[in-house]
Amino acid sequence: MPRQSKSKQSESEFSINLSKQKLVEDLKIVITDAEEILRATADLAGEKVVELRGQISERLEDAKTRLIDVENELIGRTRAAAHATDVYVKENPWQAVGIAASIGLLIGIFASRR
Repeated sequence: MPRQSKSKQSESEFSINLSKQKLVEDLKIVITDAEEILRATADLAGEKVVELRGQISERLEDAKTRLIDVENELIGRTRAAAHATDVYVKENPWQAVGIAASIGLLIGIFASRR
């Protein structure tokens, strides 16, 4: 695989990982909010309310399970990316130094313009 396409693939995987991280964070917030709503409505009576609370509870448990699965997958991919980066740097130390220096130079140029 040519270096350019591998780089583009790494960038897209990084972007996907960031999107998944954001999704995980958002789902955690939604789950917390839904649990608070369930606790707040615990006093309400009525057959329909009890039925809805049961459905919401089931869906929350399902969402928690899926969230754990996505989080574990994300952790695994992050570790794999870190390992691949480590291997690349060990195999190509001077290229890695050149890339890091170029990025530092660009950051310095942009920072000095402000």
